[in-house]
Amino acid sequence: MDIFDLNRTVIEDYERFARSFTKVKATDIRGRLDELYAGRRFWPEPLLQISPRFKSGGSVAELVQGNVLSPECADIFAAPDLADGTLALHCHQREAIVLAHRGRSFVVTTGTGSGKSLCFFIPIIDAVIRGRAACEPARTRAIVIYPMNALANSQFGELRKFLGEQSPLVTFARFTGQEGRAERERIAANPPDILLTNFMMLELLMTRQDDIDRKVMANCEGLSFLVLDELHTYRGRQGADVAMLVRRVRERLIAPGDGLQCIGTSATMASGGTEETRAKIVADVASTLFATAIGRADVIEETLARATDPSRTAETVRADLGPAIEESVEHAFGGKTTDTEIVQHPLAIWIETTLGLNVRSDGKWERAKPMTLADATQALAEQSGATPDTAASAIRNCLLSASRTEWDRTGCGADRPFFAFKLHQFISGAGKLHGTLEPQGQRRIVFDGQVFDPESASKRLYAIHFCRNCGQEFHPVSLRSEEGARKVTKAGGRAVRSM
Repeated sequence: MDIFDLNRTVIEDYERFARSFTKVKATDIRGRLDELYAGRRFWPEPLLQISPRFKSGGSVAELVQGNVLSPECADIFAAPDLADGTLALHCHQREAIVLAHRGRSFVVTTGTGSGKSLCFFIPIIDAVIRGRAACEPARTRAIVIYPMNALANSQFGELRKFLGEQSPLVTFARFTGQEGRAERERIAANPPDILLTNFMMLELLMTRQDDIDRKVMANCEGLSFLVLDELHTYRGRQGADVAMLVRRVRERLIAPGDGLQCIGTSATMASGGTEETRAKIVADVASTLFATAIGRADVIEETLARATDPSRTAETVRADLGPAIEESVEHAFGGKTTDTEIVQHPLAIWIETTLGLNVRSDGKWERAKPMTLADATQALAEQSGATPDTAASAIRNCLLSASRTEWDRTGCGADRPFFAFKLHQFISGAGKLHGTLEPQGQRRIVFDGQVFDPESASKRLYAIHFCRNCGQEFHPVSLRSEEGARKVTKAGGRAVRSM
């Protein structure tokens, strides 16, 4: 079962589940329900998005050779399957590590799946190693703040992947309110180099007078790094609270003249406008939150790279799409297709430069907005002359093949997908039916909880309920006489209609 079949199966199962709670006797209501569900009101067609590639930033080994990172980092961030045996870096990761090495505060605004956590974990780990080599006393050097415990738990697992359960070089701990007293006492007695928490727990650590909390905060005196992950979540009143918390942290833990490096990460903070405009907005917000000057040059955006032939685009391969589509449908992109063949394939080029990337006015590539499969199919059919069914099959075959590793496709070659893709499926709970007080077959049935029928403002809508046993519909209203006229009153409310 591929991802498209899985998506369809999940939606079908959920629809059966959502409709299983209500028995409907009236044929007109049952027919209307079928229409509303068939229109995918509660689960619109999924959005299709290609995960882009990032411009290379070299490797950890190169930064070690340049003395930007300590030699121990090469062992911690090892990748035996790569050329120099260390982790390959994206361009934005290298930029972040270099800025941190210079003692700068900065913000990383790159998309989902771009490795933002390494932008601060690598320089923090490097600073811890250098401090230990200089025989500095044990203390907590970095506090990483997450907006929710799920993210803290996830990043805790990532650190374990690189550092193991108990690293002799770098220690880390999670203090989020999930820990028992024994673990909290251990953290207080043995200050971790890196402390993962959330902003509410850090607030409690700053204000509670428990011996454990006071000791944990005392271990953080002289803090070197303060990280706010998911920076875009801190806005409005919550943003003001976090900004004040940061200022109290500075006052409590940082001695005058000591440097505190502040690092923020976010997938989305500013959209539209030029790169300069977006960077200025992000810099201004970050400066306010961190209470320190963060300039335009301290905002790091992602730099994307092409996976397919960079000299060709959806426009330039348009004449070749027809034959390429027929080949893709017939051979399902070839069970033995190599990455080199995909690089030059017109359909792969069209998909990447339509569904994955857009070129900006300055010539740089940026992520394309997600598109439904139906819209992508229509666009490909119009530009290639293929039928919609053929175009849909071609897109599906190309995506499924290119998302497999070359090793999986051919038995040799690269052990990474050529390009990955995502289906963003949104599902909402089923709504409540409303209808007008008219005979069967004439009444208006809608899911919108409005006061009046949108097609006839003189007709009032009432909530429809159903008998659990027989499925008979009814309206929870009262019918009473007032001054010779019958009044329909909503349950517990005032008269809403005269009869």
